[in-house]
Amino acid sequence: MLLSSRKIVEGINWTRSLTGDDVPKQVEKGKAQFVGPEIRDKKLGVIGLGAIGVMVANAAVNMEMDVYGYDPYISVDHAWGLSRSVKKANDLKKVFKHCDYITLHIPLTDETKGMLNKEAFAQMKEGVRIINLSRGELVNDADMIDALEAGIVSEYVTDFPNEKMINVPGVIPVPHLGASTPESENNCAVMAVLQTKDFLENGNIRNSVNFPVCDMGISIVKHRLTIAHKNIPKMLGQISAVLAEQGTNIANMINRSRGDYAYTMVDLEEEITDENVKRIKDIAGVLKVRVI
Repeated sequence: MLLSSRKIVEGINWTRSLTGDDVPKQVEKGKAQFVGPEIRDKKLGVIGLGAIGVMVANAAVNMEMDVYGYDPYISVDHAWGLSRSVKKANDLKKVFKHCDYITLHIPLTDETKGMLNKEAFAQMKEGVRIINLSRGELVNDADMIDALEAGIVSEYVTDFPNEKMINVPGVIPVPHLGASTPESENNCAVMAVLQTKDFLENGNIRNSVNFPVCDMGISIVKHRLTIAHKNIPKMLGQISAVLAEQGTNIANMINRSRGDYAYTMVDLEEEITDENVKRIKDIAGVLKVRVI
């Protein structure tokens, strides 16, 4: 946000071009050409409230920004970690209409590909600054160039530069440096191992690209049933009916959906028969059944 506001890159390049023995005087005289707005009291829209989005939103609140958050799939854990000062945006239109800055923290899916396009830019405040450190394909490059030329977008910061965008005025292209630290490779490996272990042992899903966050903690019952299925009506009723016919008591149950897919976890007090596992697998729309 600071890079997009205060013309820091331009200022560095200009300063390095100075010559002579009066550089301090030249700097003092020329600094006015790099005037830019403060971020305090400005409106920031955070699209995607996962681990990073929540940290960005909270940090912006601490910098006295007016923060709007949008994420229809936010997990309970991430919601607990979000500052109470973050305003909930029920749709993207609210973010586009009100925000001076917009930052993206979402995965690339069929639903999100090219989501920032001419229709989206038409709804934004003039002079908006956009930060995309998630995936380059979230933004339609041709429409972004048009929006920059029209003054709708003032600055576009991205760490997914390409040949179309790299020299466009108003684009701040930077390398993808998010994981370029000595610690990041080890941290990512540890996280992947722990989350895979949790899925295999307990069926919990975290940080999936196309499935919802679904977490029932450590399984402490005899059996836990996990069902990946299409997000369609009457699915829970059909699953429950199979268990009821067997006389199996449900100790705990959770269902979460994300787009076209859903995930159901059921803790059972009795063992489920192989026959009834097959009956659940045969339900139209069920993708995979696992007994833990």
